[in-house]
Amino acid sequence: MTAEKLNSEQAIRFAMFSDPGTERRDNEDMCGSHVESSTHVVVAVADGVSGEEGGEIASRTAIDVTLRSYKESSASWGPAKRLFRAAQDANIEIHDRALVVPELRGMSTTLTAVAVNGASAHAVHVGDSRLYLIREGRYVQKTKDHTVAARRMRIGVVSAERAKTHPARSTLTRSLGRELIAAIDRITFAVSDGDILLLCSDGLYNVLSDEEILQGALRSEPAAACQELVRAANTRGAPDNVTVAIVHVTGSSGVAPTPGWRGLLGRWG
Repeated sequence: MTAEKLNSEQAIRFAMFSDPGTERRDNEDMCGSHVESSTHVVVAVADGVSGEEGGEIASRTAIDVTLRSYKESSASWGPAKRLFRAAQDANIEIHDRALVVPELRGMSTTLTAVAVNGASAHAVHVGDSRLYLIREGRYVQKTKDHTVAARRMRIGVVSAERAKTHPARSTLTRSLGRELIAAIDRITFAVSDGDILLLCSDGLYNVLSDEEILQGALRSEPAAACQELVRAANTRGAPDNVTVAIVHVTGSSGVAPTPGWRGLLGRWG
């Protein structure tokens, strides 16, 4: 197990925790962060695709390249553009490496990353790792799962309840590294004093309900909450790797970065 609490400044506090789970020897989940200032941080979670050679390499590359590219990019671009370009750089690195090394052919990974800068959050997402926004005791899932089951749910073929146990609930329709140009979702929303952002791999939410994840995130400070959520998943016999990252925001004004964010925040689960 590895735990990390990286920023204790007043504006943003966060931590990450990753564990192989109860049935896996190796951990193909990866997480990482970049601290630009006390009010500007990037946190990312990646889950290498199981069953493919190089899943662990793909997820590690996704985190390393995304954070490095973000750090080295021009601040004048703004967090949204920097993060999107960084994720595309990671995709190209994974894709090109798989072409050069035959043993790694087909490797891919999920990636969910968020840059919190003052009162704004900017996220990139591909795959089925998730980003939740928790505010005033309620939560909304800011990402959509790129899986066969989730796609069928969105078009009304299966119910939300059925999608949770659907045989294709973990079959990805998108991932990083599969194509030279990845289809990456871009999400921007405002954050306010007291908000909590939670990123996790499917090893967490496939075992714990959204309500259990919410209560676990609210129970304590980021480092302890991350460890408690992973422990709870393992107590249930988590068959997959489990990773969670939690970000606490304090002191931000919550000024909307785009006109359309209020509609998104209205979709509380």
